[in-house]
Amino acid sequence: MDDRQSGGSDTLRREIAVAAARLIADAGLDYGSAKRKAARQVLGGDSVPKGALPDGDEIDEALREHLDLFDEDHAQRVQRMRQVALRLMQRLSEFQPYLTGAVWKGIVTEHAPIHLQLFYDDVKDVEMFLLNDGIAFEVTEIPHFRSDRQVEALTFEWQSEPVMVSLYRHDDLRGALRPQRSPDGGEARSSRGSCEQVAALLAP
Repeated sequence: MDDRQSGGSDTLRREIAVAAARLIADAGLDYGSAKRKAARQVLGGDSVPKGALPDGDEIDEALREHLDLFDEDHAQRVQRMRQVALRLMQRLSEFQPYLTGAVWKGIVTEHAPIHLQLFYDDVKDVEMFLLNDGIAFEVTEIPHFRSDRQVEALTFEWQSEPVMVSLYRHDDLRGALRPQRSPDGGEARSSRGSCEQVAALLAP
């Protein structure tokens, strides 16, 4: 048995999280792909022991440490992209926009888009608004934040920043703003923020 496995799952989880963070930062992988590839890198051909894969919070922590150490532009990037996100949220205010993902958490790699979630029942209204505003977008799908069900997402560039807007029904907002307790029992935090909350992050 590998010494890392016999030494306990916490050490192995940490090693996989660090490797995943490096893949996210340097190769632009999403969290799921980075975690799977990191596990293969760390364990080689061995099977993954139960409880050895890090969760999203552990990868977030490792990614934040990686960016603080190796990306001197990280703090400026976070500030710049939050400013752009706030301006876009104000422009899309009638569709109940919330900022989520890397820019909301303040862990922004060079590959990360501004991710807005809109909670509005008519997708066509959102699409028409963007087209009338001169914004050309591509349509894709991503998993719903509560399940594997797919929701429509629009990707485009706005004020020189990559943007992804995922589209939800108004009812999906119910319960979405409840702060989530971290697995280690730390301070509860929300997975998304309103215009007012993003503005508060930018306040001096």
